[in-house]
Amino acid sequence: MEDRQDRQDGPGPAARYCYRHPERETGISCTRCERPICPECMIPASVGYQCPQCVREGSGTGHAPGASRPRTLAGGTVTSDPRLVTKVLLGINLALFVLVHAYGDRSLVNELTMLGYAYDPVAGEVVGVADGEWYRVLTSAFLHWEIWHIGFNMLALWWLGPPLEAALGRLRYLALYLLSALGGSALVYLVESPAQGSLGASGAIFGLFGATAVLMRRMNQDMRPILALLVINLIFTFAMGGISWQAHVGGLVVGAVVAYAMVHAPRRRRALVQYGTVAAVLLVVVVVCVVRTAQLVG
Repeated sequence: MEDRQDRQDGPGPAARYCYRHPERETGISCTRCERPICPECMIPASVGYQCPQCVREGSGTGHAPGASRPRTLAGGTVTSDPRLVTKVLLGINLALFVLVHAYGDRSLVNELTMLGYAYDPVAGEVVGVADGEWYRVLTSAFLHWEIWHIGFNMLALWWLGPPLEAALGRLRYLALYLLSALGGSALVYLVESPAQGSLGASGAIFGLFGATAVLMRRMNQDMRPILALLVINLIFTFAMGGISWQAHVGGLVVGAVVAYAMVHAPRRRRALVQYGTVAAVLLVVVVVCVVRTAQLVG
């Protein structure tokens, strides 16, 4: 029996039919092998649904000794704990939050926050990314000062992170998170006043929002809840003062672009498309930072 079966009745997209029940039309696919599956064949997985054959292979029955390990929708390795990277990211954010408050002042915050180019009267010197402190582009994305700030961001990370980690795999998920954080910081550096500081994981979190929307669209799931939540967050972003809209928009765009490449890459060229997209996005971030640095110190 063929793995996939498409039928075309006149113009328009081809109808898709369950690989086990060819008479049943469906819009759902197995998250691992992408075979069309009907409601009877849909077996709930950590993300989406799997077909009976992939479930049998994943459980070890009928699995050849030399067969490859089960893969996620994006080609990553299926793991027993799809929340490990999310837990580590949470731990880093929380540990740094405790550390900055242990100092009793904002000295560590001032050292790690996203800052383009400014004179520090305490240190008596010019500081910022344009002065060679490039680490700020990333460290600021793990930095929080107010309890409500880290509370909202970590709640969103715990809600959005595990499904994406399960769908993409650990390495791809980590790349998505870090690139979203860098994309947000890069747009802040490019557009914001160089003396205006910015901190928080919001760029990375908005990247997860964008990635979740792309993933749900890819799996033909109802996108209204995530889109509604995203719209509400964007309204707050632009309506309230003291929020870096640049970090939010930069992270959102990067997250959506990277996730699209991850989940839509053709299987035969999956590694090329995914790694190529990651490299291209990283290159754009570097170019933006180099150009902005030349503007500020040139």
